[in-house]
Amino acid sequence: MTTALSESLLTALIERLAAADIELKVSQKPVRNINFSLKPYQLAVSVPVAISAKQVAQAIDRRVDWALDHHKQLLIRQQQLFSMTPTVAHPILLWGKAQSINLNEQEKLVYYRQQLAEVMPELFDKWQPIVGAQAKETRIKKMHTRWGSCNTRAQRIWLSVYLPAFPIECTEYVIVHELCHLHHANHSRAFWQTVETAMPEYKQWHKMLAGKAGKLD
Repeated sequence: MTTALSESLLTALIERLAAADIELKVSQKPVRNINFSLKPYQLAVSVPVAISAKQVAQAIDRRVDWALDHHKQLLIRQQQLFSMTPTVAHPILLWGKAQSINLNEQEKLVYYRQQLAEVMPELFDKWQPIVGAQAKETRIKKMHTRWGSCNTRAQRIWLSVYLPAFPIECTEYVIVHELCHLHHANHSRAFWQTVETAMPEYKQWHKMLAGKAGKLD
């Protein structure tokens, strides 16, 4: 019964954080105490190997309000940092291929948003029946540290505006990844099995995106 209650509490915490676009990542490490690290769109928790699920869930529960409050401030500081970056025109990539146009950062965002918005309806129509999950809402967001995110409660999926820089299969993989979260809220073995069943070659595109700055929720 205690284990069931701990799992129920942890699931509720994952959903509460996900509603604020924060991924909960718990990992066992050779540490004595439970350590928390808050990054943009992620709350990383390092826990000792010899610790109960109940202790972990209770510790996270005590820090959720702190994480939600400080995450808003963290995103504001990050946005201020990026707004100070000079706008210099550079060649860009579209679906993994170099384009003969030069755009500054703001122009690139507009261009990428338009390109992604054009293909999203078709790609979601393609992959939702394969995954067996339906998103109620799909959006595009300027995300520097993630390629996609899924609010499982609202069944809302966000895609990074920077995805059009990569082969379109990368965008398809992100869509599959996030749709699979509607079956499994975390990155469990069952989650990855669902991803592989829907898209057997997903590792190729996963590795391509993993070598860049962003990550997946």
